Amino acid sequence: MLNLLAISGSLRAASTNSALVAALALNAPEGCRVTVYDGLGRLPIFNPDDEGERTPRDASDLIDAVTGADGIIVSCPEYAHGVPGGLKNALDWLVSRDAAVAKPAMLAHASPRSLYARAALAEIMRTMSFALYDGGPEIALLGKKPPEVASILGEPANVLAMRDALAAFADFIRSR
Repeated sequence: MLNLLAISGSLRAASTNSALVAALALNAPEGCRVTVYDGLGRLPIFNPDDEGERTPRDASDLIDAVTGADGIIVSCPEYAHGVPGGLKNALDWLVSRDAAVAKPAMLAHASPRSLYARAALAEIMRTMSFALYDGGPEIALLGKKPPEVASILGEPANVLAMRDALAAFADFIRSR
């Protein structure tokens, strides 16, 4: 059983990125378990002086979750052509750890317009030595209300796309 950790880069209650990672968890193919990380908003601002024995509990929980996962899935909105601060902060807590080194990661997209954040996030994660898989799903949810989002994510073609993307990511992980 592969254990995948899904992280939404959004703190919004009605986030399409959070809806997408939740849908990925619900539609995981056989042999995969997707757990959604929900601690982004509780992380303290990264401070290198707080590493080691001084690492805050919420940051340690994130580090442990990433370390224990076989792969990471990230879905991220774009704010002002960049990665939201909360997600960047979470990644900063991982920078000086071995948790990210060679860890398989897949980006999932809820908006076809988030090209700047997508490129920036990929650059950040490659710099941190994540092993990026390039076949993440893209399901256009931008501007949709929660009932529409649920309907779109439940469409058979999208369910199949999510399962296929996760199965291909699982194959990528197993081939490493």
